[in-house]
Amino acid sequence: MTVNRSDLVASIADKAGLTKKQADDALAAFQEVLVDSLAKGEAVKVTGLFSAERVERAARTGRNPRTGEEISIPAGFGVKLSAGSTLKAAVGK
Repeated sequence: MTVNRSDLVASIADKAGLTKKQADDALAAFQEVLVDSLAKGEAVKVTGLFSAERVERAARTGRNPRTGEEISIPAGFGVKLSAGSTLKAAVGK
């Protein structure tokens, strides 16, 4: 089973005693802060839950899977997510 955004908003609203609109606004604000912080190169850590940080990827040579031709992949950025202790304990049960 997958929890989608509307399921998540409904659960947050129920657990926090908020309306769905308030929960959706809070989730949207969290998403905006997360994206803005990572775009600036700042790490985001929610103790016990997760940490997210922007990581630099070096330029490298890859291979086109259809033709086998070598291609140049430019340097760029990615996101590294690490599970916190509470999250690890929850999925380890």
